[in-house]
Amino acid sequence: MTNLAPISETDLHAYVDGQLPPERAAEVEAWLATHPDKAAELAGWQRQNEALTALFGSTADETVPSRLDPRLIARSPAANRSVGWAQAAAAAVVTLVLGGALGWAGRDYFSPPPRQELIASAVTAHALYVKEKRHAVEVAASDKDHLVSWLSNRVERPINPPDLAADGFTLVGGRLLPGYGTEPAGPAAQLMYENAAQERVTVYITAALPDRRADKEFTARNNLDAFYWANDKITCTVVGDLPEAQMQAVAKKVYQQLTWRPDGTPGGNWGV
Repeated sequence: MTNLAPISETDLHAYVDGQLPPERAAEVEAWLATHPDKAAELAGWQRQNEALTALFGSTADETVPSRLDPRLIARSPAANRSVGWAQAAAAAVVTLVLGGALGWAGRDYFSPPPRQELIASAVTAHALYVKEKRHAVEVAASDKDHLVSWLSNRVERPINPPDLAADGFTLVGGRLLPGYGTEPAGPAAQLMYENAAQERVTVYITAALPDRRADKEFTARNNLDAFYWANDKITCTVVGDLPEAQMQAVAKKVYQQLTWRPDGTPGGNWGV
C-alpha cells in the first residue's frame, strides 16, 4: 500500500479553493472523513469563499501574488538570516516586560489590526441600536437632506444612502458615531434600514484606513454577518442577521451603489 503524504494546511486551503489535483483532493476528502472537527472548519472556509464571491464577483478569486505567501517568506534565506535577530528581539521584549514598559512600547504590536477593530465597532454599533424603537437613529429618513449633508460633512466623504427598496428595505435614518479603536480614528456614519418584517441592517461608513488599500472580508461575529470592504476613499461594513442569500443580496447592492456608477461600470460616488 502506498504511504500517503501527510495532509498539510496548504493542502486544506488548496482543497477549499479547488486547486488540488483530483487524486490529492480524494486523499484530503478521505482524511477529512476521519477528522470531523477539521471538516467543520473547512465548511466554514467554503461558506466564506461563497459569500465573498457572491458579494464581490470575480475580484474575490484574484490570486494572491506568490511573493506574499507567508510560508515562502518564512523559508527565504533572508528570513533564515534573521533568526538570530528575532531571538535577540524576543529577549528584549522579555526585558521590557520585567521593566514594566511593554504595555506602552508594544501597544502597536499587540493591538488588533485597524480593520478588525473597525469591523468589531460596526457589529457592536449594530447590536446596540438595532434594538431601539424610538431612538434607533439620530436623524430620521424624513429629513434625508439634512442627514446626508450632516454625515457627509462630519465624515468628510459623500454619504449617499444606498437605495435598497428592491430588496424590501427602506431607510430608517442614520447617526454619527465616534471613531473606532483604542485610539479613535475619525468619526463613522451609521445608516439603518428596515423591511416589512422589521428586520434591520446597518451600513457603517468611515473615511479610508491609513494604508488606503483595497480590501474585503466576510465574517460572522456574535451571530451577526458582517460584509466589509475598503478602497482608497472609504471603508464600509454592512451588518445584519438575515438568511444568508438575502444578506448577500443586500450587501452586494450596497457595494454596487457605493462603488459603481449608475450605468453599472466601476466608479460610484468615489470614482474608484
